[in-house]
This record gives sequence, structure tokens and C-alpha cells, in this order.
Amino acid sequence: MRKVKRIKVHKVHREGTGLLLSLFTVLFTVNMVLYYAIDNMFVFYGVLAVSAVLFLIVLNFFRCPFRRFPFESEGLAIAPADGTVVAIEEVMENEYFHEKRIQVSIFMSVFNVHANWFPVNGSIKYVAHQDGRFKAAYLPKSSTDNERSTIVMATDYGVDILVRQIAGAMARRIVTYAKVGERCLVDEQMGFIKFGSRVDTFLPLDADILIELDQKVTGNQTPIARLGKITYTPKAE
Repeated sequence: MRKVKRIKVHKVHREGTGLLLSLFTVLFTVNMVLYYAIDNMFVFYGVLAVSAVLFLIVLNFFRCPFRRFPFESEGLAIAPADGTVVAIEEVMENEYFHEKRIQVSIFMSVFNVHANWFPVNGSIKYVAHQDGRFKAAYLPKSSTDNERSTIVMATDYGVDILVRQIAGAMARRIVTYAKVGERCLVDEQMGFIKFGSRVDTFLPLDADILIELDQKVTGNQTPIARLGKITYTPKAE
């Protein structure tokens, strides 16, 4: 039997609905005013083309693909965001753990999906938001200097993972859905960062890192570390 190719369906993320409606209204109004106010159709079509490209860029930014992790996730940390791995290093984590951890940093450009997913199954132990600066998100200091939200999750097998959502030079709003005491699952969204940004994951020192520097990863799809002896296998159909 011929295998049917699955079509990826992308919805508009709820964080972008209001902005997209406002942007469409403004662009539509501007173009209608130009259409009736000027005689030069060349100018009108030029503005219309620019408006269409701008709207499509913003629409693409707020796309929200439906995803489910295709393997057994226990014992794994899954990429919490789409983007490029810009750091894998041992650092001192001073906000919550106050001990050394392995930091895995994923930089999201404006062309990446900006929804964030929980990297593990477990429960939420800590959520905090800190105001800060808006340096370029790929810079090392952005992890401690920029506006950021921090979420700590405890797995069912006793491993604590910290994830930090970091605003970038263009980002001006971090949305975090996690609440202390709630259950978290890898197939659920943790939050959203509007425009260029970064997500740092702080793992135990004995974690087996499964990705490399400069690697492209996909949120909710790419395993970034093994946290125990459990290996991942495809889910049964």
C-alpha cells in the first residue's frame, strides 16, 4: 500500500492573533487611503506589495505547528525551542541551583517558530520573571543581563531541570504559561517569546549531551540530553 505523505498544518499562535488583526487593519486602511487619494497606481501597488510582505513575515513568525514527540520521552530532555545551538558549556547557575550545571543555549531567529515546549515530563517547582536589558540574544551575557523568565521542573525520577526564556534585541515580551505546582508534559507549550530570542536549559553535570554546537534543533522533536539510563524508542502505533 502506498504511504500517504503527511501534510504539516500550521495554525496562528494565540499570542499573535491580536497583533495580526491590528496590523491587517492598519495596512488595509493605509492602502485604501492611498488607493482613493493618489492617481499614481505605481506607488499604490508598491505600497501594497510591501504591506503584503510585511504581513506575511509577521504571520510566519506567529505560526504554531502541531507537534507530538515521536519517542518515549522518559529519561530525556527534549529541545524546548526551534533554533541553533549556540552554547554547550559548564557554568555556575546562581539563581536557583547555586551549583554548576551544563548550559545548553538555543538561539531563535525571527524566522524560527517561537513557541516554547517543556523539555521533560514532571511538575513545576519554581517560576520567576526578571526585568532586564535587551542585548542580542546570541551573546553570552544575555542569559543574566536580559529580561528573562525562569522555570524549574522536577521529573518523576528526581532530576531537576531549569529552563530560562530570554528576550533578545527585538523581543519585548516573554509569555510563560507554567505555574508552580502544575504538571508539565513535553507535548505541552511552556510559553512564547515575541521576536528574536533565546532559551537556555540547565542540565545536571552527569547528563549525556546528544547535540552539538551550531546544530539546528526543533522544539518538542530533538532530544538534547539523556538524563538517565533509559533510552528512547518509537511509540507503538
